[in-house]
Amino acid sequence: MAHLVLSQLSVTVPVGIDSSLRTSSVFKSNNVRFGDKSWASLLSLDLKSRNAQLRNRYVVCMSVQQASRSKVAVKPLELEDAKEPPLNLYKPKEPYTATIVSVERIVGPKAPGETCHIVIDHDGNVPYWEGQSYGVIPPGENPKKPGSPHNVRLYSIASTRYGDSFNGKTTSLCVRRAVYYDPETGKEDPSKNGVCSNFLCNSKPGDKIRITGPSGKIMLLPEDDPNATHIMIATGTGVAPYRGYLRRMFMESIPNYKFGGLAWLFLGVANSDSLLYDDEFTKYLQDYPDHFRYDKALSREQKNKNGGKMYVQDKIEEYSDEIFKLLDGGAHIYFCGLKGMMPGIQETLKRVADQRGENWDQKLSQLKKNKQWHVEVY
Repeated sequence: MAHLVLSQLSVTVPVGIDSSLRTSSVFKSNNVRFGDKSWASLLSLDLKSRNAQLRNRYVVCMSVQQASRSKVAVKPLELEDAKEPPLNLYKPKEPYTATIVSVERIVGPKAPGETCHIVIDHDGNVPYWEGQSYGVIPPGENPKKPGSPHNVRLYSIASTRYGDSFNGKTTSLCVRRAVYYDPETGKEDPSKNGVCSNFLCNSKPGDKIRITGPSGKIMLLPEDDPNATHIMIATGTGVAPYRGYLRRMFMESIPNYKFGGLAWLFLGVANSDSLLYDDEFTKYLQDYPDHFRYDKALSREQKNKNGGKMYVQDKIEEYSDEIFKLLDGGAHIYFCGLKGMMPGIQETLKRVADQRGENWDQKLSQLKKNKQWHVEVY
């Protein structure tokens, strides 16, 4: 229960109370402000007639954070019951045939390349946990093995176990179309384009898709401590698992998981038009400023302290003292994206450790031992 005082009136409202009760009014004002927060149509009660009898009866007021917005109900809650994550329910030789629900371009016109958000209907038959991956087998024949299907391509899942429709029957992928341009002619060479990414981005609702998995345990969201700190570092589509984490933390109503810690997202992309799920993340920042931080590294729009391009490792260095202190306090740190992101990040962390008089190799070893270090790059 959180405390809040308005003028001379305080009321008691249990945290987690039904949303219909949360919005029932206690004041006539249609726009009561708490700091910089605005509550619309909160309360409608005659203060003069009620103030005296309420003053001595109630001592605390409703939580601003939990009373001012309701979370989305999800189902089936049986998805919370499993003690271990589902693993490899469907293998490459016997994949599951799912159905494309939607394909949406999620970057602006000035973004280099195209990234799509793809929703897949698995009808609840391929359950997964946040941080896992699906395998996708594109149609057609493997050119290196005539007569055989293509190899499986792994994609980090970009939704919670309940999916974007919150009913446990869909999953979402965040896919950048892999396109090859001939360095001499500057023209696209379709024969060398990414087979699976182009199949996914070209898909239409109703198309069938063969999937395997789910796979992966390294990026699972540790939930034993709901007040833990999670530092999430992504480049591009590496933001996929974090979208799942953050929806679980801030969007969905999960009876047995009430997040009260800190989630800190660092996202590195080329420019503003390349930002992925920015509307969602910005909303969390507005709604949960005490529990969410969001830092962007836009390499073509921002400069680092040395005047060069701003990459995600530069943002990490900017906040390095704070990050190291959080890690010393048990924070989890995650890295997801292209393999090329890691050398620069590792060099930055080592340099910061040296400046702090710490041995980075020893520190990294301890973070891994404590299961605080989570890396998935491709």
